Amino acid sequence: MRTDYRKYLSPDTVSKLKGMELKARMVVEGFIAGLHKSPYHGFSVEFAEHRQYMPGDSIRDIDWKVYAKSDRYYIKQYEEETNLKGYILLDCSASMGYSSDEKRVSKFDYALTLAASLSYMMLKQRDAVGLVTFADKINQYIPPRSATGHLHALLKQFGDLDTASTTDLALPLHEMAERIRRRGLIIIISDLFDDPEKIISGIKHFRHRNHEVIVFQVLDPRERDFAFAGEAIFEDMETGERITTLPWQIKGEYRKQFDSMADLIMAECRQARVDYHLLDTSTPFDKALYAFLSKRERLF
Repeated sequence: MRTDYRKYLSPDTVSKLKGMELKARMVVEGFIAGLHKSPYHGFSVEFAEHRQYMPGDSIRDIDWKVYAKSDRYYIKQYEEETNLKGYILLDCSASMGYSSDEKRVSKFDYALTLAASLSYMMLKQRDAVGLVTFADKINQYIPPRSATGHLHALLKQFGDLDTASTTDLALPLHEMAERIRRRGLIIIISDLFDDPEKIISGIKHFRHRNHEVIVFQVLDPRERDFAFAGEAIFEDMETGERITTLPWQIKGEYRKQFDSMADLIMAECRQARVDYHLLDTSTPFDKALYAFLSKRERLF
């Protein structure tokens, strides 16, 4: 009986798996298993041994067996080839640890699995991937590499990470924009809970340096709809400040402010030719993985 890997695109299912490598592998294999099913019909991806033929490549390297199956030209890819340098910027501030329900994965657990899955996918395609963890400053920087053993180092690092500190997204974004000199793909995974103008400034700094950028804003579903019942106590996870309120009284104004913030970030990203995607922790991982592969296809 074949394993239905598509179930591993569900965050709740993946959260029950033990070990970051198993989680990443199951998410990616689940994604690949569903690529040729709606809405991804016709979209293809080759891992490890092949990449699509491009003008200037030697005809001798075309894999005719692959051509016979796919009716597309792919060349055999050699071990030393690297198509892309990718940098995953992962927000580790305390607000990322939030979950509105103990049965639901936290924003940080979702972000970790997404980051690990993207790393797994990129390295299997012989892309180089690096990791930057940050909150109010850069906590760690692992330069991008494409070596096979690099995956295990990254996955171990993901498994050891936790949230801490307050948020100041602009500072580490600007610092990394200056630090990364060679053009690459910047993948920002964050709840973006900071001053929108400062966040936009940091994102645009990468574009000014000629990098390609994908932004994944990861939220809890209740942070989007504010569907809390009864009187509630809200605590700032970074400062510890608490307020007691009736959610239904402020829901309308909250949604108005939230939509305004999201619309501003989306519009500014579009203007700067940055791919922006709003996810919540109930969103299957294939939405983010497909967004990444679509971006990657446009770069080659």
